[in-house]
Amino acid sequence: MTIIILTNCPAGLRGFLTRWLMEIAPGVFIGGPSARIRQALWDEVHQYADTGRALLCYTTNNEQGFTFETRDHKWHPIDHDGLTLLRRPKSQPSISSKPPPAGWSKASKRRRYGRR
Repeated sequence: MTIIILTNCPAGLRGFLTRWLMEIAPGVFIGGPSARIRQALWDEVHQYADTGRALLCYTTNNEQGFTFETRDHKWHPIDHDGLTLLRRPKSQPSISSKPPPAGWSKASKRRRYGRR
């Protein structure tokens, strides 16, 4: 079983993938191609995805029963004692250093900038 998930990719790439896989939702493709075809499809995704993101997941003989690869994705696969996990980037707090504009209520300031 192979699953490819595309985000913000050209429509032509989606059309190309429908030759080999079934699109069950917008940008989500599943199927059972051979390993050679799966690698050829993934190479095409890398070539034509432009600024889009992609995720490939397929079955394999390991402890988890599957593995995955990413392209321009914020989450990166890492190996942890034989298990493949996705590492999320640390989120940065979006607190502005400048004071709120004049005329805002105290409740609105607390809600937006936290208690001070």
